[in-house]
Amino acid sequence: MLKHTLLLPFFLMGALLQAQTTVVDVVVDSDDHTLLEAAVIEADLAGALSGDGPFTVFAPTDDAITALVAELGITAEDLLALEGLGDILLYHVVNATAMSTDLSDGQMITTMLGDDVTISIMDGTVMVNDATVTVADIAADNGVVHVIDAVLLPPTPEVTPTVAQIIADSEVHGVLAAVLDSTGLDEALAGPGPFTVFAPTDAAFDALPPEVILGLLMDNAALTNVLTYHVAGDSLTSGDLSDGQQITTLFGEDVTVSIMDGTVMINDATVIVADLIGSNGVVHVIDAILLPPVPTPATVVDIVVNSPAHNILEAAVVAAGLVDALSGEGPFTVFAPTDAAFAALPAGLIDELLADPTGALTDILTYHVVAGAAAMSTDLTDGQTIATLQGEEVTISIDGMMVMVNDATVIVADLVADNGVVHVIDAVLSLPSGVNNVDLGSLFEVYPNPTTDALRWGTLKVDRLQVLDASGRICFETTNPNGMLDMSAFDSGRYMVVIEAEGQRAVKAVVKQ
Repeated sequence: MLKHTLLLPFFLMGALLQAQTTVVDVVVDSDDHTLLEAAVIEADLAGALSGDGPFTVFAPTDDAITALVAELGITAEDLLALEGLGDILLYHVVNATAMSTDLSDGQMITTMLGDDVTISIMDGTVMVNDATVTVADIAADNGVVHVIDAVLLPPTPEVTPTVAQIIADSEVHGVLAAVLDSTGLDEALAGPGPFTVFAPTDAAFDALPPEVILGLLMDNAALTNVLTYHVAGDSLTSGDLSDGQQITTLFGEDVTVSIMDGTVMINDATVIVADLIGSNGVVHVIDAILLPPVPTPATVVDIVVNSPAHNILEAAVVAAGLVDALSGEGPFTVFAPTDAAFAALPAGLIDELLADPTGALTDILTYHVVAGAAAMSTDLTDGQTIATLQGEEVTISIDGMMVMVNDATVIVADLVADNGVVHVIDAVLSLPSGVNNVDLGSLFEVYPNPTTDALRWGTLKVDRLQVLDASGRICFETTNPNGMLDMSAFDSGRYMVVIEAEGQRAVKAVVKQ
């Protein structure tokens, strides 16, 4: 009697199932599928799934859907509002009747979304992707329903990354990704392209001298030039490269391809990983930084102006009015003392010389210039005397690899310009007449120096005051100032302050912080 009583509910269930006509009815009449029912209605799929079919529906329970929304950190209402809700549901439906006996281990079944689900069968347990079939073969007039314990999520379409994303996602391009971001070039490389990027590794950046790295990080324009020298405006795979090929970069200069025994080089860098294909181009990984060729400066003046070690010489050349002369056809040979060389002069001498730029200062500067010849270091000989633009001669001494001009040592030789050559020296050349004996007169003290706001000079009555910037241009001028100059609005940098008082002039180098 007990056995027949237990069978009664199953008999009644069978009768109910026979009365259901569609797979939608199976879902609607199930107490465990209220959320699936709401989703089918929200996605407007009830009518389609009530059609002739046949359909196979993998039906996740309320518990399965609740677990998904909890994992996603959303509510059931949020799930019903998803734009892709219909795609998720269609990924649970096959446009055919697949009873459990029709399924096999490893079988791939195409859903109505167009993507496949995978059947796994082990020890009688049937799984669809990662979901377990908990109730199988609920038949309807237009198909069959299998209850599953998890929601099937459609595979995410593969999106091919841009060349910028390839670099950003790389474990060996942290520095390159950072500098691309700092210059804004990462956004450009995420654009439509096409691009070919020769991407130096972190190790390649580490191999650069620290001063080069620091210089690039402090000069955004120079950094941008270096980076754009690594990018071509075309998509060139390794198959497009040939030995001796010249590729024009976004910087405007060419890089050279060399191929030997299967090794590809770009200038002096080796391609260690080729053909990382992006949606807007290709990335080739290289083991060294490509440094763009340095354009030959137009004049010897340009070499001085562009040198971080020749600020005082630059200011002196400007103050003496020699820029135009040294920018002429030449050729000139310039022995260029560094800022440290000028700093080694007696205290106050530079200021006094700048106070009379067309006098002793001009004589000193022209004593550092040879006109009518571009004397490369290989042209110089031991004991040689060379007439300078000032009229007096300098003497060359050579001992092994060391070259001296009078008592100054050449520390950097052969900086070539279109109108001559510059040799960097470590001391200011003294005129034979003894420029160090120049009567300096009364020197006016200014304080504090460096300053952040006010510059003062005590009780001295000043008739006129001028401020010259690093290029020698007058950027401020006033008469009868009262003991103080407000420099708070001035940009940070080096200035020359010219003070006239009691019939005398003095020039003071002032640093505004």
